[in-house]
Amino acid sequence: MSPLAASLLKVAACLGLMLANGVVMIWMLRKVLGHLHLRYGPLEAGPSGIFQTTMDVLKLLTKEDVTPNAADRALFYVAPLAVFVPSLAAYAALPFAPELRAVRLDAGLLYTFAALSLVPIGILMAGWASANKWSLIGGMRAAAQQIAYEVPLLLSVLPIVMLVGSADLGRIVEAQSGVWAGFLPRWFIFDPLLLPTFVVFAVAALIETNQTPFDMSEAESELVAGWATEYSAMKFGLLFLSEFSNQFIISALAVTLFFGGWLLPWVPESVSVALAPVTFLLKTYVGIFMLMWIRGTYPRVRIDTLMQLGWKRLIPISLALVVVMGVVIKALPALARVVG
Repeated sequence: MSPLAASLLKVAACLGLMLANGVVMIWMLRKVLGHLHLRYGPLEAGPSGIFQTTMDVLKLLTKEDVTPNAADRALFYVAPLAVFVPSLAAYAALPFAPELRAVRLDAGLLYTFAALSLVPIGILMAGWASANKWSLIGGMRAAAQQIAYEVPLLLSVLPIVMLVGSADLGRIVEAQSGVWAGFLPRWFIFDPLLLPTFVVFAVAALIETNQTPFDMSEAESELVAGWATEYSAMKFGLLFLSEFSNQFIISALAVTLFFGGWLLPWVPESVSVALAPVTFLLKTYVGIFMLMWIRGTYPRVRIDTLMQLGWKRLIPISLALVVVMGVVIKALPALARVVG
C-alpha cells in the first residue's frame, strides 16, 4: 500500500471513529441526563430511548440551513470546519493498543494538546462571524477560559512526562504495567505523587471542553446557546460533534495518563494485549459517563469565579507540582523509581 493510501485510510478510520462516537455519545447523554433529571423522552422513545437519538440525527440532516443576513459569510462557513478539523486531528496519537494508533509520535502528548488548542480559534471565529452580540460574548468567553486553562492542563501532565522520561503516549501506558505490593495496579492514579496532578487535570479538562459547571460560553440563561446561537442544520451538528469528540479525547487522555491505558491488571500480558482496544474504549466511556454525571449534577459557576480559579489557583498549584516532582527525581531518585 502506498504511503498516501495508508494515510488516507488512517484519516478515514479516525473520521469513522469520531462520527460513531458522536452518535453513541448523543444517545448516552440523553440517557444519563434522562435518568438524572427524570426526562421521559430519552428513556421511553423506542427501545432504550434509541428513537430519540435517531430523531436528533435526522433533524440535523434535514433542518433548513439558515445564514443571518448580517453574518460574515466566509467566516460563518469556515468556522465549523475550524472547530471540527483540530478535533479530528487530535485522534491521531491516541494509543488504543500497543500497535493500534494512527501515528506514533515521540511528542504525542504535546501534539494532542496542540491540536486541541486550535479549537478556540474556530469558536471565536463562529462568534464573530454570526453578527450577534450574544454569540460574540460566548466566543470571547470560550477563548478566554480555554486559553487560561490550557496552561494548567499542560502543566498538570508534566510530572508524568518527567517521571516516565517521554511524551510518547504509548510509553506512558507501558510505564504503568505491573502491580504494587502484589495486587495494586501501577496506574499513576494510585501514585501519591501524581494524585494531585490528576485533580488539576480533571478540573482543567472540564473547563477546556466547556463542560458544566464551566460551560460559560453557552450559558443558556445568559447567552441562549452562546457562540453557536446562529448555527443550524449540519453546521450546528459539526460544532457539537466536535464538542463530543473533545470529551472523548480528554477522557482517552485521562485513561492513558492515569488509568493504565489499554492495560488490564491481574491478567497475563497476552490477554491484556488481545483485549487492548476493548479495554481502552470501556475505560474511556466510563470517564465520559463521569463527565456527563457531573454535567447533570452541578450548577454553573460565575465567569469571574471561573477565571480566578485558573489564574490564582490551578496555575500556581500545577507549577508547584512540577517543582516537587523535579526535586523528587533529582534529590530522591530511589523514591521516584518506587512510586513511579
